[in-house]
Amino acid sequence: MTVHPPVTGHCDELQDALGAFRASAHVTERWGTRLAEVLGAGGRLLAAGNGGSAAQAQHLTAELVGRYRDDRPPFSAIALHTDTSSTTAIANDYGVDEVFARQVRAHGRPGDVLLLLSTSGASANLLSAADAARAAGLRVWALTGPAPNPLMAGSDESLCVEAGSAATVQELHLVAVHMVCGAFDAALERRAA
Repeated sequence: MTVHPPVTGHCDELQDALGAFRASAHVTERWGTRLAEVLGAGGRLLAAGNGGSAAQAQHLTAELVGRYRDDRPPFSAIALHTDTSSTTAIANDYGVDEVFARQVRAHGRPGDVLLLLSTSGASANLLSAADAARAAGLRVWALTGPAPNPLMAGSDESLCVEAGSAATVQELHLVAVHMVCGAFDAALERRAA
């Protein structure tokens, strides 16, 4: 692993990781195309993460309910951490490991997609959510840090970012979110043509 100087080294680390990450474009294209099929047929995307990964999950759902680049109809996408009353009640009554799993059981339907974001790929509440989603017939995708990790193993598909720091992993998760949105919009345009 290359050791980079502080501050400007952050840009160097990101550039190094982005070069390798570019080879993952086919995964984000496949996910965006599949989301266009699922959401276009009335299904929904559920997304979850912790900390910065929660922000990335919420960014993705905002792009789908709102818009990414051009105006289009809204689609059903829910960031599971955003309902603070439900989240805190579930954590209090059932434990933190159930925070997302219980919501998946409530909101997920067979054929829907659950996208889980984690820099470590080891968050117990995300692993529980993946288990609940698979039991309910949802497709589970994981956007994680370096492989191998438990979340990757517990998902139908994963995109693992190889980077030396959590910050760089999160930055590339945002790139992946935008790539998925671009592929989603392109797939919608092809369907409409």
